[in-house]
Amino acid sequence: MSARTKPPFRADHVGSLLRPKRLVEARARREKGEITAEALTKVEDECILEIIRRQEDVGLKGITDGEFRRRYWHIDFLASFTGVSVVEASINAKFHTKEGDLEWRPPALRVAGRLSRPRSIMASAFDYVKKNAKQTAKLTIPSPSTMHFRGGRKAIDDKAYPEMQLFYDELGRVYAEEVAEIGKLGCTYLQVDEVNLAYLCDPNLQEQVRGIGEDPKQLPRTYARLINASVATRAKDMTICMHLCRGNFQSGWVAEGGYDPVAEILFNEIDVDGYFLEYDTERAGTFAPLRFVPKGKTVVLGLVTSKSGELETADSLKRRIDEAAKFCPLDQLALSPQCGFSSTLEGNKLTEDDQWKKLALCVKVATEVWGGV
Repeated sequence: MSARTKPPFRADHVGSLLRPKRLVEARARREKGEITAEALTKVEDECILEIIRRQEDVGLKGITDGEFRRRYWHIDFLASFTGVSVVEASINAKFHTKEGDLEWRPPALRVAGRLSRPRSIMASAFDYVKKNAKQTAKLTIPSPSTMHFRGGRKAIDDKAYPEMQLFYDELGRVYAEEVAEIGKLGCTYLQVDEVNLAYLCDPNLQEQVRGIGEDPKQLPRTYARLINASVATRAKDMTICMHLCRGNFQSGWVAEGGYDPVAEILFNEIDVDGYFLEYDTERAGTFAPLRFVPKGKTVVLGLVTSKSGELETADSLKRRIDEAAKFCPLDQLALSPQCGFSSTLEGNKLTEDDQWKKLALCVKVATEVWGGV
């Protein structure tokens, strides 16, 4: 075994990091109109430089901006397309925590007109990391399925899109334009955050999907085609990974259930190079679905939880890696936290010190298991 020279790396992370207090305060002041957009950008730049160095100091090779320029992991990106409106959600999202359920009503999206991409969405943010990171700059974007899953057909204007296939075609096209542009900027590591395939493994959420007029058995294949169209313009040297998650807000989660219902489509019909899979608790199911992973693809095991500050032991992680290796060759495996530490501005319920200890543990275990990061 050995370290990896290209992503995903033996020790990796999903991307978002806890926002420093001064960044949270600056964003709040900007929302109140107390400072200019330029002043907020200056604080973002300074904070991102600091966490680039921290990631490199801890030994990571895949370096992100912590998603520090975003309020939400998905809305900031998706709302940048022409034709998309941010609207008030009609229902609350229910997140489960160890302390009890947490209800939250995040903004919702509506496709109110034909989709287009008036400008690059992530070019400047990516370029800033690339220019300042000594290791590989990694960019994260939400899956295109996120534009559809939460609202279904009712959230897509039927005058703009009388036929759903036209919607999927144009959504794939505008995504492909963005992927092509960041590739030209030198992006060699792109992560697509795809929560909806994991949600479709939960029987309760399957019922909700039926309630909006969709077929939970058909959607995985529909989304697979959409994702493939979205990344079809990838540069030859670009590694694309997919992160699957069951919800991540203030240490809460939404869905439960193993990957079994979507495994064959996930691993064999989606044109990506690797998968970040949530495996920190029993609600993610067993490692058995990994038997469908073909040669040449990498599974990054999300064994370290980002939802609490309790630090795993190296021995417990090694035992879990050994269990996973019964279904997928060890050389095709890697290690990471199960999700980001701050999918939204609020962040999970742990400290920045806890966060860095967990990332350092990933590096330590990866070095001991595979001989390097």
